[in-house]
Amino acid sequence: MINVQYKLTSPLTLETFCENIDLNSEDVLIRPETLSVCKADIRYYFGLRNAKLLKRRLPLTLIHEASGEVLHDGSGMLEQGDRVVLLPNIPGASAGYGENYRLDSKFRSSRADGFMQEMICLPHSQVVPYRLMKKENAAVTEFVSVGIHAVSHYMGSLKRKPGHIAVWGDGGLGYCVCCLLRYFLPETSITSIGVHRRKQEMFQFVDECLTADEVSGEPVYDDAFECVGGQASGNAIAQMIDTVLPEGILMLMGVSEEPVPINTRMVLEKGLTMIGRSRSAREDFVKAVEIMENNRMFSDRIGMLISDVMEIRNMNDMHKAFRQSRAVDFKLVMDWNV
Repeated sequence: MINVQYKLTSPLTLETFCENIDLNSEDVLIRPETLSVCKADIRYYFGLRNAKLLKRRLPLTLIHEASGEVLHDGSGMLEQGDRVVLLPNIPGASAGYGENYRLDSKFRSSRADGFMQEMICLPHSQVVPYRLMKKENAAVTEFVSVGIHAVSHYMGSLKRKPGHIAVWGDGGLGYCVCCLLRYFLPETSITSIGVHRRKQEMFQFVDECLTADEVSGEPVYDDAFECVGGQASGNAIAQMIDTVLPEGILMLMGVSEEPVPINTRMVLEKGLTMIGRSRSAREDFVKAVEIMENNRMFSDRIGMLISDVMEIRNMNDMHKAFRQSRAVDFKLVMDWNV
């Protein structure tokens, strides 16, 4: 069967490529239904990555956050019409490491083609069925799974019960992490620290919202999460080091293209632990689906992450979606009807 992929061949340029899909395999044939645009996809589309890296990785099919409908399952485990969340991580064979951190793992829309396709064939290990979620919410499951991966690791590293956690970043990642901290640690005080008062109006379920220039600089937080990314993450990490109490945990989640400075003297003086966590593994997806299907309040809050839904029927619509994705506060979801 012939499948069409929509690949980025150079910044701002999408082209169609055809491939053959083997229907005799026991993998699952899926039609993507909803695709969520990530900042990483935006950086590729607009050519905001290193020129040498772009030359090495393009042409590339974008998008790593998606849900879809089962068209055929060679093993018979899933039925036609079942809906699934698509997993972007292709685990490597290296033993002893998490599947998302293995040096030989590949990640869709980065080192492997993503989900901007008419159809895609995936092994069962790379799909998670869902029944109750809205398909728009299902598109951001990967985003939620990244938050679950970090928060779960944070909770597993705790030596004492946190009384007060601060989250730097008022974008989608900061919002998602605050949602998860409220879900997993309902009695803990949460402070959101950002730069946009308008965005922080969405964070009504936290205990306090501050702008970065309102942070006192005194050590008051047990632990902190950095969800800023980019060059601004350097300022956020500096504030975290200043305001976290001795032996606190600093969770670093934001992606920066360039190195940022870190005050290692104060990290050592306070005995701080810095942990970097990104992407997620299958168990994080399973947990994300479980929570979003069984907790209405959490699901409704995650639904607020979706700032816009655009129907996609042709390549012109795809270009419009990428342009619009830079203007929305949080996430743009493509209703994929190509």
